[in-house]
Amino acid sequence: MKVENTKAQMRKGILEYCVLSILSKKECYPSEIIEHLKEAELIVVEGTLYPLLTRLKNADLLDYRWEESNAGPPRKYYELTKSGIDFLTDLKSTWGVLNKAVNHLENKTL
Repeated sequence: MKVENTKAQMRKGILEYCVLSILSKKECYPSEIIEHLKEAELIVVEGTLYPLLTRLKNADLLDYRWEESNAGPPRKYYELTKSGIDFLTDLKSTWGVLNKAVNHLENKTL
């Protein structure tokens, strides 16, 4: 078993939560989302992000709007919908429980 495969699956599993968390603070276009993820050392490429954004949009968790740009083509800005806010609230709760459980197991003396 290769550790890289497990690490990739862990990042993939948490990416949706991270993207929704970013968008809970302000609307962003994909390049901004990628920058925020890079700052957190979660390296993601556009080929990973765009399908995720589409899936979240199709699930009615995100909406978007187009805005003209002086620096190139129009930009698509994403934001959470009401359903997205509720979904993120549930994910935050689950993350808290999981984080507590993992920390407990890591620190437990057997």
